[in-house]
Amino acid sequence: MRKGSLVLSSFVLGMIALPAILYLYFFVGQTPVAVADKPFPFEAAIVSVPLHARIDREMPKQSPLAMTDDNLVAGMQIYREQCAWCHGLKAPSKFGPTMFPRAPQLWERHKNEPDVVGVSDDPVGETYWKVKNGIRLSGMPSYKTLLTEEQMWQVAMVLSVADKPLLPAAAKIFVTRSP
Repeated sequence: MRKGSLVLSSFVLGMIALPAILYLYFFVGQTPVAVADKPFPFEAAIVSVPLHARIDREMPKQSPLAMTDDNLVAGMQIYREQCAWCHGLKAPSKFGPTMFPRAPQLWERHKNEPDVVGVSDDPVGETYWKVKNGIRLSGMPSYKTLLTEEQMWQVAMVLSVADKPLLPAAAKIFVTRSP
């Protein structure tokens, strides 16, 4: 009986002590909250696992728009006006690398996969979901009240072909000019 009460009291003490220790850790101001701070241990996993699970569950499987020159030019123009400040064009953004997490440069080739540019290896529905909903605590805003459904799909489509020679000349002009 005495061993059982010792286990129970240890459990109760742990249930009280752990939240108290966490509260003190946050209260004393040592938590990494500045962009220049090193990330929390396991921060990337803690954030990316539920994010990808939600995107996988909710993203549309295909675009309702056709991959036409008009849609790609419109998407590139919207990207240049709304996204390039953080995500860059052919020249990298000045703002994106100073964010935490760092805003991906969507016109750069991947270092480990040189055939992939930006998010061109993601399904178009995933990119659309990110444009529409944003990503909490990353600086990526939700555009669902700023752009129309058609505009969000146009941006997602242009990013899905960033590594392919499908961009019409009129869209390529927007990639090379400064925002």
